[in-house]
Amino acid sequence: MEPANTFCHHGESKGGILVHLERLETQRNKSHTKSEELPRAQTSALGTKCHELRRLRDKLRAEVKQRQAAIKASDQIVEFSGQEVLERQQETLKAILQAYHFTGLSGKLTSHGVCVSISTAFEGNLLDSYFVDLVIERPLWIHHHSIPVFIPLEKIAAKHLQTDIQRFMFSLCEHLNAYSGRKYQADRLESDFTAFLTGPLQRNSLCNLLSFTYKVNQEHQALFSARLLYEDLTGTLPTDVTVMYQGMETEALSNSWEKHRLAHERLLLTKPLHQVFASFSGEENLDLNLVS
Repeated sequence: MEPANTFCHHGESKGGILVHLERLETQRNKSHTKSEELPRAQTSALGTKCHELRRLRDKLRAEVKQRQAAIKASDQIVEFSGQEVLERQQETLKAILQAYHFTGLSGKLTSHGVCVSISTAFEGNLLDSYFVDLVIERPLWIHHHSIPVFIPLEKIAAKHLQTDIQRFMFSLCEHLNAYSGRKYQADRLESDFTAFLTGPLQRNSLCNLLSFTYKVNQEHQALFSARLLYEDLTGTLPTDVTVMYQGMETEALSNSWEKHRLAHERLLLTKPLHQVFASFSGEENLDLNLVS
């Protein structure tokens, strides 16, 4: 009986060992499978991430290329725009010259821009002419000119040349015509009415400040001294006139002469200088109603 028991005991022992070995083998296989699945999962995640990074890289490269192309196109647009601006300014000058042809403004195109000629006039009399040679580039600038130094050319150019070429030309014409008109009046007084003057006519270069003494007829010895100020440099009439008596006591003057003095002031404020002295030849016809 003992051998049988021993056999059974050993049989059970061997069977238990085999089962245990099978379990260990199964566990090892499962462990190996899991260890293989883990790297695959990690590799898959890394692959996805790399793919995403490559996609972002390609997107950034495309954006950089687009940005570079846009910048290049923008530079070309700026160049074309600048050229268009210059061409437009040239066309504007042509239009201005054509529009103002009958007002004394003319010009011709040059290799670098346009040379504008300004002919001045007063009361239908053609007077002096001046020129301005403009270079049409960015910014516009004056190459040569014959504008008198006392005309505020630099101030006018600084205010209008870069922003409104038409306004620049109009303002310059205003100043030049006004100066020529004031000079014309002073010249006419000296040349045509010397019989009325009792001394030299004093004037500054801009002809916006005049002073002189005069008499209106030979029978009376009353002398008048006049001072005319033209504060508006675009005007041909004075903004301030002072007429005083010279050589006679104020108490000795009649009321009639005082009215004449006041009438002279009003006339000099409202009429060109040579027209006022032309009216003095018919002093009895002076409109004393001007004095209120």
